[in-house]
Amino acid sequence: MPTVHVDLAERSYDVVVEPGALAKAGELLGAIKFGGKIAVVSDATVAKFHGAPLLASLEAAGFKATLHTVPSGEPSKSLSQAEELCRSMIRAGHDRKSSVIALGGGVTGDLAGFVAAIFYRGIPFAQIPTTIVSNVDSSVGGKTGVNVAEGKNLVGAFHQPKLVIVDPELLRTLPAREFLEGFAEVIKHAAIRDAAMLTELAALDSDSRDVPADLIARNIAIKARIVEADEHELTGERALLNFGHTIGHGIEAAVPYGEMLHGEAISLGLRAALYLSEKRAGLAAADSARILALLKRFCLPLVLSPEITTETVLEKLGRDKKFESGKVRFVVLDAPGSARLSDEVTPEDLREAIEHLRTQP
Repeated sequence: MPTVHVDLAERSYDVVVEPGALAKAGELLGAIKFGGKIAVVSDATVAKFHGAPLLASLEAAGFKATLHTVPSGEPSKSLSQAEELCRSMIRAGHDRKSSVIALGGGVTGDLAGFVAAIFYRGIPFAQIPTTIVSNVDSSVGGKTGVNVAEGKNLVGAFHQPKLVIVDPELLRTLPAREFLEGFAEVIKHAAIRDAAMLTELAALDSDSRDVPADLIARNIAIKARIVEADEHELTGERALLNFGHTIGHGIEAAVPYGEMLHGEAISLGLRAALYLSEKRAGLAAADSARILALLKRFCLPLVLSPEITTETVLEKLGRDKKFESGKVRFVVLDAPGSARLSDEVTPEDLREAIEHLRTQP
């Protein structure tokens, strides 16, 4: 089965992609000398399905572990929940020699990784993602954090995992909506770096839970190569992963957290980014339509609700990390597989793109 290596010098690690890997988690972690008492962080729903098998695997490998659950959903990605997790771990006897495993989707991974980054000023952690989004994107790269009322991911830290264990079979337990929303990130990766993947996605059965391990690994490799080139988002290379996210995050933050799933907001952001790519980067309308058809194929939204005002989205955009000194840093496509940062997108363009989302594609 595929293993993707993330080469970050002393912070390097592997991403193991293997059906049935959850049962081998203890063995895999033991092989990298993942030591100390382990705090497994999961949400209540995921823990019900996968908590016991993970704890059994850890115990069989000689680890001592405690399970710490948080409520399911985006609202758990908060400073108050991070504090409660830290206190729960202290009460359970964890200290600076302990480590953390994030078992869950992007919310759990971001939250648990943030807790690992701040607990006793930083302890090791590993990721076991359980959604498409976390499989192909958020579990790799070391970005951790929580939301505040003013915007998504505005409080956080870079903290790379020691190991990522991807078991595609865990995707079978996801509800349909949570399963499909993750394909927004897959389509994004294909759009910015792997045009051939667009053709493969068009042939994929959107109703099947048998997501090929090699497809997941290819997405992880795209993310890994970009992270290796720009770990802390200093050169602009890592910013390419934000294709569709500037307006998408603004939309996601414009409604109560959890009301719109991340991938659903990113789908809208991708449509807006494609519109601006046609306008500012010369992307062919046919290429844009091809990507929009894929989003529709995976039942992702393309029309913005009239209840979400343009002014609210723009207000949230102004606080986004993707702005520098008030200037827009916007990712556009020249062609499928070819993305770049543009300084030609204006605030007026952003408003126009948001309004474009109110029309039928």
